[in-house]
Amino acid sequence: MQYQRLGKTGLNVSKISLGSWLTYGNSTEAETAIATIDKAYELGINFFDTANVYARGEAEKIVGQALKKYDRDSYVLATKVFHPMGEGPNDKGLSRKHIFEQVHASLKRLDLDYVDILYCHRFDPNTPLEESLRTIDDLIRQGKILYMGVSEWTAAQIAEGLRVQDRYLLDHIVVNQPVYNLFNRYIEDAVVPTCIQNGIGLVVFSPLAQGLLTGKYRKGQPIPGDSRAADPKANHFMQKMLTDENLDKVEQLIQISDELGIPLSQLSLAWLLHQPGITSTLIGASKPSQVEENVKALDITLSTDVLDAINKIFCNK
Repeated sequence: MQYQRLGKTGLNVSKISLGSWLTYGNSTEAETAIATIDKAYELGINFFDTANVYARGEAEKIVGQALKKYDRDSYVLATKVFHPMGEGPNDKGLSRKHIFEQVHASLKRLDLDYVDILYCHRFDPNTPLEESLRTIDDLIRQGKILYMGVSEWTAAQIAEGLRVQDRYLLDHIVVNQPVYNLFNRYIEDAVVPTCIQNGIGLVVFSPLAQGLLTGKYRKGQPIPGDSRAADPKANHFMQKMLTDENLDKVEQLIQISDELGIPLSQLSLAWLLHQPGITSTLIGASKPSQVEENVKALDITLSTDVLDAINKIFCNK
């Protein structure tokens, strides 16, 4: 396993990390989920990601149960707050009340005294930024969380957050978790430069575009019955992605992966690991063998010619 400092902190995290969205506590049985986390830990992954909203807290329970057997100082754990956790008017957002209550609820589900990273899962336009950031700073001072992150904030929102933190001498944003893959590169224009300039680490999710970059979906072939696109609960994420245009790009990318003698998923992950500013690539895995395969991407070095060929497929300089 390879490790890298998270932004300008002293925290070292594995360059491949393991998430729990749409899997643990939902479509993956607890026993298999725990075995997957165990395999990740065995392979040297020390960075695990969850959120209060994943299966309404069930994912946190499984992640906490799986990690309980390991020394607390041997892994880095992140969770999140923002999305609704109930039907009440204060059961969502980044108000002081919701952050405070959800952090304590997460710690209870995880059965931990603290989490390493708390992400603001989205930006909250209905709460003063100072209120949200001061609450997180208070929780850092209390030792309930160690670092603060954001997820899917724009470059302008990140910059404003840093200005508020400077103004009131609050702990800074140290990590950003945006979506990033060959089909979704919006962060390259402004988010990545903002993060690099301010020493903010980038931990990217959905690196395989919900499975589109694994090669399981091929043009002219039926959707595999055991795939996410075949699951009525999850296939709405796939409907807008399985277009002829996108599948044509996948076929071109498969030609490159075949020439290199590596699976498409490993090529896609290796491409991400070659991009500037990326600290860790957050994979989702529903079984241990998927973790084993994905980790092999760390051993792949892509030449400039290969990177150029990939960019030509996706019409990006």
